[in-house]
Parts: sequence; structure tokens; C-alpha cells
Amino acid sequence: MRTNCVAILDIRSAEITAVVGERGVNGTFIIKSKYASAYDGYAEGELLDIESFVTAVCDVVKSTLSGGSGVKSFYVGVPGEFLKLINVDKVLSFPSAKKITSADCRTLITLSTPQDGEQWKTIRHSCLYYVLSDKRKVIDPVGAISDSLQGKCCFYQCNGSFIGILSEAFKRFKEITSVNLIPTICAEAMYLVPPEKRDECAILFDFGYISSSYSVICGNGILYSESFSVGIGHIAFYLMQELDIPFEVASTFLSTVNLNAKERLSSTEECVYEGVTYKFSTAKLRDIIRDGLDGICATIEECRQSFSGRNIDGKPLLVTGEGIKVVRGTAEHLAGRLVKGVEVIAPNIPYYDKPHFSSTLSLLDMALDDAK
Repeated sequence: MRTNCVAILDIRSAEITAVVGERGVNGTFIIKSKYASAYDGYAEGELLDIESFVTAVCDVVKSTLSGGSGVKSFYVGVPGEFLKLINVDKVLSFPSAKKITSADCRTLITLSTPQDGEQWKTIRHSCLYYVLSDKRKVIDPVGAISDSLQGKCCFYQCNGSFIGILSEAFKRFKEITSVNLIPTICAEAMYLVPPEKRDECAILFDFGYISSSYSVICGNGILYSESFSVGIGHIAFYLMQELDIPFEVASTFLSTVNLNAKERLSSTEECVYEGVTYKFSTAKLRDIIRDGLDGICATIEECRQSFSGRNIDGKPLLVTGEGIKVVRGTAEHLAGRLVKGVEVIAPNIPYYDKPHFSSTLSLLDMALDDAK
């Protein structure tokens, strides 16, 4: 593989995608190859079917290797369901005022690092911000004069069982010499949210298919994150149960309804599946979908109340992921129910400027930085 290319594996809750890419001009990417495979997903911190997961991983990795990319290593995005976030406050004191060095920053991280166990392994760390002796908060303290250095350190630990299953899948490919793990929530936070928003705290909601993640971002890390097994797929399932229709039909209806539209009371939606016609009142479909979204709003509100680190009530909810654009009017409904601003965010790149590309390009961006 060319030295300026990397290979990433994006593990979403319904599909696994492998991408080989490099940086282009003006903040863009050059995608050399892209392969995706559906699988059974995960919920409650567990893979729903390990064999399905391993098969999907092997399918996309095999396709990537057969494309002649020369891939030797992979950067794998770890979903929030398999992560544990640990924040540590640490202070280094010096005998007298001195110029802070990068070695001081490394020492601070070393002293803060939590111990690994069989169940959890640290895969990444960052410092949200540093505090100097004059109480100034800075992102990079190197070169500043201070007689102490305080840091809010963030550590991402990955579930050991997940690492084991992933390792077994990659063992089938002798060409792959290294597998590097990246917390997807961290990659999305750093790539999608501008530094000026992160400095004052930002709230990011990744609305997935089976699983979604809520994160409070600050500086160069994450203060709080919670992943829960609710997504757009559950709303389709709810529609299926309420109307006694096939899941495929329910999924189709999700994309035909507009929550903001003002149709006549007699308006209907129709879907033909396997020779059978399904027809329902638009108003009824809309009410069921709204009920499903209200359940997601309730979970988001629980996350907000669980976080007590800072006052984030006035912060808008930044939403991304494959679930936000399925039903038209979803963002407006979330804003109304949560009584807060909702902004849909995605990569600012032509063709890939859709929320369902957010995790893939975020991982590609972080992997390219790591490789460099």
C-alpha cells in the first residue's frame, strides 16, 4: 500500500465498511476502495451474532486485499457500546516556575493512566485541557511558564471480549501485520465538531440503526458518553408491530413520511411488497413514528440529566449518523420535544456530505493523523 494511504474498518450497528483512502486537497479525501457488508449488529454491549460479525469483517477485509491495495494494517473503529470512558484530574507541581515541555505532558498522562484488566484495555488517551498555575485553561501548554501543570485526562478503554473476537477475525489474514483500535466517538468528536465549539463544550448525538451514542465534548476529549441500544431500526420495528406489517414494509414507510407536511386528513401512503399492497393513513403513520422518536428523546434527556459536570442546557444538540435523515422532519421533531436547538452535522466534503458517512470519514481522518 502507498505510504500515504490507510485502511479503516467502520463498525456500525447494521453494517461494516472497509475503506482505503488518503488525503486530497483542501481537506478532502481520495477514496481508493470501499466495501460494505451487512450483519446482525450489536445491542446492550454484545454482538447479536458473533459468526455474522466475523463473516462481515472477513468479507470486507478480503475484498480490500483482493483489490491489490497492498494493505498491511487496519485502523478499526470501536463502537461506543464496547467502550468505557474514564476521566482523570491530575496535577504536577514543580519546585519553581519553569517552561512546560512535551515531556511534562507525557508524565502527566503516564501518572493518570488507569490500570488495564482482562475485561478492559486502554486504546487511546487525550487531555481535554490543561490548567496553569495562574488558572488559565489551555489546549497546548508547551512553552508556557508555570510552577504547576494540571490536566483533565481522558482515557478510552475497549471491551476485552470484543478485542478477542476482532483479533480472531484478523488472524485469518496473514498479510495484516497490525490492527490499531480507534474509539469512534472520539474520532467523530474531533473531526465533526470545530475546535471553537469543543472549547466551550458541545453535545454530539450519533443516531444509529440499532445503537446510538450521546457525548459531551470538551477541548481535545470527551467528558461524558453514553451508548444505548435504540436507533432508527427500532422505530421501523415499532411500526411493524403496531400495524402488523413486514419489517421491509415498515422501513419503506419511514422514508415516505414527512413529519412536517400538512396533508389532508384523507391522505394515505402505499407500499407494494411481494405482490401485496399495504395502505395506511399518513396521519396514523406519522403518529406512530413520532411516538418512536419520543422514546429516543426520553433517552437523550436521561443522558442530559446524568451529566453533572457542566451546565449544558443552552448548548444545541449536534446530530449525525444514518438515522437522522431517514424520516423527513426528524431534526425538527427532536428540537420540539427536547426544547433545544438541533443541528444536523456531516463531513463538509462533496458527495460525502451526508450524516451516514460521518463515522467513516472521521475514522479515516484520525487514522491518517495517527499514521503520519
